[in-house]
Amino acid sequence: MQASLHLEIDSIVGEVDPRLYGSFLEHLGRAVYGGIYEPEHTSADEDGFRGDVLELVKELNVPIVRYPGGNFVSGYNWEDGIGPRESRPRRLDLAWRTLEPNWVGTNEFMMWCQKANTAPMMAVNLGTKGIDEARDILEYCNHPSGTYWSDLRRSHGYEAPHNVKLWCLGNEMDGPWQIGAKTATEYGRLAAETAKVMKWVDPSIELVACGSSGRTMPTFVAWEEEVLTHTYDHVEYVSLHTYYGNSDNNLPLFLAQSTQMDRFIEEVVAICDYVKAKKRGKKDIHLSFDEWNVWFHSSQSDSNLPSWGIGTPFLEDVYTLEDAMVVGCMLISLLKHADRVKIACLAQLVNVIAPIMTQNLGAAWRQTIFWPFLHASQFGRGRVLRAKVESPTYNVGELSDVPYLEAVATLDDAGDNLTLFAVNRHLSENLDLQAQLGGLKGFVLKEHLVLQHSDPKATNTAANPNNVVPRAGGKSQVEDGKLSATLEPLSWNVLRLERQK
Repeated sequence: MQASLHLEIDSIVGEVDPRLYGSFLEHLGRAVYGGIYEPEHTSADEDGFRGDVLELVKELNVPIVRYPGGNFVSGYNWEDGIGPRESRPRRLDLAWRTLEPNWVGTNEFMMWCQKANTAPMMAVNLGTKGIDEARDILEYCNHPSGTYWSDLRRSHGYEAPHNVKLWCLGNEMDGPWQIGAKTATEYGRLAAETAKVMKWVDPSIELVACGSSGRTMPTFVAWEEEVLTHTYDHVEYVSLHTYYGNSDNNLPLFLAQSTQMDRFIEEVVAICDYVKAKKRGKKDIHLSFDEWNVWFHSSQSDSNLPSWGIGTPFLEDVYTLEDAMVVGCMLISLLKHADRVKIACLAQLVNVIAPIMTQNLGAAWRQTIFWPFLHASQFGRGRVLRAKVESPTYNVGELSDVPYLEAVATLDDAGDNLTLFAVNRHLSENLDLQAQLGGLKGFVLKEHLVLQHSDPKATNTAANPNNVVPRAGGKSQVEDGKLSATLEPLSWNVLRLERQK
């Protein structure tokens, strides 16, 4: 099989916002308790945070982490998680039927963010709470001093404000599973008024309004149009959420799902631009894809787990090579739309449908999906080049013309490092790629990384953490302004080119 790709140095899709490589921590399962926080662990620091997990998070170079939810936030009293730990109440978390001890709250999360070299993306409760609670937590986090909430923060040992710049106005408020679910009009009005007041407290913040919980929601499109009509003047972003699975064990269909992600993004962009025109607006609403991942492995086993525990191992998907290919394709989809998708959060970061897994009191290791995310975060910075791709295609289910080649290229800000990310969706055949590098003179091949395995179901475990790992030495070369590469079946490829000085 053969495919071609043409790049031009001056044909730019958009700048990559570093926040495209964000992630997510919710008070769910072992994400927090047993994930980032485990005081009894041998690697734990003086604040109870696992050092081995911190090192893996720092390796991923995650610029933002969304917190504390997720469904959890719609029933969360943020005041329960501040002040002396011994006086904090235990609460029933109705979103996940667990017990929340409030050992980790707002200040602990801010402390962890500093240790992890990341920034907080906070969510406010617009399920059981509203305007007052949103302005109160913002004042607690961001106001310097001299008010009730800012002085309370200082009395808790945090003299300097946390200075949180990015806030989500609730979570999945269209979902009937959500505590305090609302109609588009109910949510749109509440979100607009909350946003208005929050920006009166701190005009420097940016806000994300809730879009549909997924593209298959019956209210999708109508929800976005109504919500943005109310919130357009007050927010900078609208959220998108999507998860893909392979419960039917139809691998060609599973691998094609990122084409639906492309369509989802383009549909939401169209709605944002429609509202902009309707409002006679001047600004573009950008997209925050603040929940995305593969999620299906744990669905059946989770139904047998007991309720009302602390750190119950919910949503602990063990990821395969197949899953890593889909995550790679989804990363490519995000990059291809970097002009409008400015924020994205891989959901989630540790243990809960996550790239990092841990054992209680034991090891931490990298899941298969860790690798494409790491590569994109490391090398997918700067500008996305517009690529003309010609590839053989296949049809599966209701999807047609799915390209075997999924690819995107980035050029760093200095113009000296070009990276091509490419997935070969074919299960058994090599894909021979010819890439024309128009205007990209003087580039030589620096490295060709390949993530591939003879068993598509291969996983990484505590006993065998390096079963699925990338290797250098893929078959490729650059000659006379043309990149030639052989992409192995079912493989994730990172081709790094460097301009000769």
